[in-house]
This record gives sequence, structure tokens and C-alpha cells, in this order.
Amino acid sequence: MSLAAKVVKAVVPRIPRPRKAVLTLTPAAVTRLRALTDGPDPKVIRVGIRTKGCSGQQYDLQYATKKEKFDEEIKQDGVTVLVDNKALLSVLGSEMDYVEDKLSAQFVFNNPNVKESCGCGMSFMT
Repeated sequence: MSLAAKVVKAVVPRIPRPRKAVLTLTPAAVTRLRALTDGPDPKVIRVGIRTKGCSGQQYDLQYATKKEKFDEEIKQDGVTVLVDNKALLSVLGSEMDYVEDKLSAQFVFNNPNVKESCGCGMSFMT
């Protein structure tokens, strides 16, 4: 006597994993970006990376009038920021802040991917 068995594939509903944000903006950064991009001509800020500095890479912020083909578009609190496709892996999960003190005013990136940075803090390595 033989027993027959039937194999049935169980259907398990797929639960989408939450996507890690490419770049988040602090309220101070949103306020400063809004002041920089408001005007009669539509402009956005493009965040990129270029090879420069002691540690090898440096953030590069440029005005842009349109989105390039592979740019990642971040919209937060009414502000749009583009991230250059070549910088996506270096910037992934970062927080962009705007800091003012007595001697300077600048955008600061809190990047979890940075493995080392130079003493002045202007360049980094991922």
C-alpha cells in the first residue's frame, strides 16, 4: 500500500519593507532652502559628491532648474532637493541640517556612511 501526498505552495502575503530615506531635512535646513530657492525662477538645490579634500570626497551643492534623468527627488515640507545619481550610495540615510554660529553659516550633513573625515570636517570617505 502506498500513500500519495500533494504538495501545495502556501501563499504568504508580502509585506513591503519600509524604504530607507535617501536624505532627510531638519526644520532649519527646510527654512534655509526655502529662502534660497524662493523667487520668480523655479530653482532647486542638487546635492552631489565630488572628489576633493584630504579624505577624498566633498559635498557639492548647486542650483538646478530641472531634474536630470536619474536624480532622486526629495520633497519635504514644501521644499524639493535633488540628489545626484552618483551620490546616492554615499548620501543614503543622511540628514541635512543648517547651522549658524558666530563665525559661519553652513549646511551640515550627518551621514551614517562616513568611515573617516579630515580634521577640518570638509571632506570624508565612505
